[in-house]
Amino acid sequence: MGADSFYNPGFRTIVRPTVGRPMFRTLNQPALWAITLSAAGILMVTMGARQSLGLFLSPLNTTTGLGVVSISLAMAVGQFTWGAIQPLAGAVADRYGPGRVLLGGLLLLALGSAITPFMSSTAGLIVSLGLFSAIGSGAGSFSVLIAASSQRLPPAARAAASGVINAGGSFGQFVFAPILQALIQALGWMGAMWSLALMTLAATPLVRVVSRPVEAPQARAAGEAGLWQSVRGAVGDGSYQLLNLGFFSCGFHIAFLVTHLPGEVALCGLPSAVASWSLAIIGLTNIFGSLYAGAWVGRYRSKYVLFWMYASRAAMIAVYLVAPKSDLTFYLFAAGLGFTWLATVPPTAAIVGKLFGVRYLGTLFGMTLLSHQIGGFFGAYLGGLALTEFGDYSWMWYADIALAAVAALLNLPIREAALASPAR
Repeated sequence: MGADSFYNPGFRTIVRPTVGRPMFRTLNQPALWAITLSAAGILMVTMGARQSLGLFLSPLNTTTGLGVVSISLAMAVGQFTWGAIQPLAGAVADRYGPGRVLLGGLLLLALGSAITPFMSSTAGLIVSLGLFSAIGSGAGSFSVLIAASSQRLPPAARAAASGVINAGGSFGQFVFAPILQALIQALGWMGAMWSLALMTLAATPLVRVVSRPVEAPQARAAGEAGLWQSVRGAVGDGSYQLLNLGFFSCGFHIAFLVTHLPGEVALCGLPSAVASWSLAIIGLTNIFGSLYAGAWVGRYRSKYVLFWMYASRAAMIAVYLVAPKSDLTFYLFAAGLGFTWLATVPPTAAIVGKLFGVRYLGTLFGMTLLSHQIGGFFGAYLGGLALTEFGDYSWMWYADIALAAVAALLNLPIREAALASPAR
């Protein structure tokens, strides 16, 4: 293996800059892992906080009396805002570096959590949860973290790194859901919110590691697209459009479950602990799903990985609908769905990177996440409307099956080159 080789997806070798064209600062194994694990740690906090908000819906309703629809609207606005900030945060990070974006995001997430107990109106909850918390968690999420690591790691290490970073977000859900449920029972939901703000602040030291300087990029070659040219090219690309439509379905599905799974458990006459442990199981199994997804991206075309993930979701929801509603059913359902829960992120980001490169990955993948969260808005809000109008979530489950099946099919025509055989 030559001195300029970047081979080794497992981070076992020293990465050396290519002679005459420095692209990466020389990094050894500990430095590679430090960047990857620090990014995973930040995502653990931002996603753990965001994915556990459904646990607060019932106590918020009891305290404020605003109604499920009003609180669902605030959380749905948060779903959309989280996606809307992704391309903006990604563009700023691509241009000026990820450090300030990540730090500002963590501080804003902590602020949103801290002021939520003082909000007693729908407008107030929209500000605290729908804007502050959502913008903060979005600025510290996938688009910035995966782009930051991709721009600092050698090409052969990126797939494995994206899987590890994604697993960090899943681990956050596994850890935060039962902890926050216990805090709600011990301190009340207000105390749990203030505790969440403190946990968010504890992640700020990791920002320095993720945003470590890299060597200045080479001047843009003649004919190489800039940011806005890349954005316009992506928007008009058919494969990119299909990818975004499929990711819309993913957002609908995840937001619906994160927001309304506790309500579904209550409708089945089961204790609230079943909901918190189901969310935790989703996070636990997605740790393994994310790691496998990172490995699969290096072995198979990402569009086929996405096809089987979306198709399996449709099948599992159909099985859930006919299964007896017991603790075991929810735990098995959570385990099955959890394996693909956020595991769609590494193959989706990989396709964006293959189509357009990593220079503006934060921006372009952020736009894809916006599509995801438009679906998330509808999943969270329509779930509240369905419960109010029909008394249960049956129609939401049917819509979820249909959207997952369509998403599976939409990924097949995506233009993606076959993987090259790995070099010895």
